[in-house]
Amino acid sequence: MREELLAIIEKNSRMDLKELAVILGVEEIDVVNEMAAMEKEGIICGYHTLINWEKTSIEKVSALIEVRVTPQRGQGFDNIAERIYKYPEVHAVYLLSGGYDLLVSLEGKTLKEVASFVSDKLSTLESVLSTATHFILKKYKDHGTILTKKIEDEREMITP
Repeated sequence: MREELLAIIEKNSRMDLKELAVILGVEEIDVVNEMAAMEKEGIICGYHTLINWEKTSIEKVSALIEVRVTPQRGQGFDNIAERIYKYPEVHAVYLLSGGYDLLVSLEGKTLKEVASFVSDKLSTLESVLSTATHFILKKYKDHGTILTKKIEDEREMITP
């Protein structure tokens, strides 16, 4: 239930608890308890909904891909950006200034899966001149939420 629940609320964190229970085929109290447990464990970190996938058993690899492209006459970067963002692996595409044109954020199950996407799908697009892949090793803050909280020492200091 946990993986399916996370997948649903990641897309729509405002979904009614009763509706979630119906979709999952469980009692509403089970949904409430599971969400409370995930809040306590730090899996649900905010209500936009931000999930710290490292604290689940679900394997995910995130990457940021710098892409240099040839803009199309009269279209600019829009057509190539649209072709890229239609891939289900792609979470975000940004047009940027600087040394590259587009920044693509994507996820896969393994490093190899992400690398295959870049080499087999992204790099082969007609307008793409070059790519540079940066794997995200650890997220410290995402969507304004700190994901790695420091453990405070709550012991009282005793001095002689």
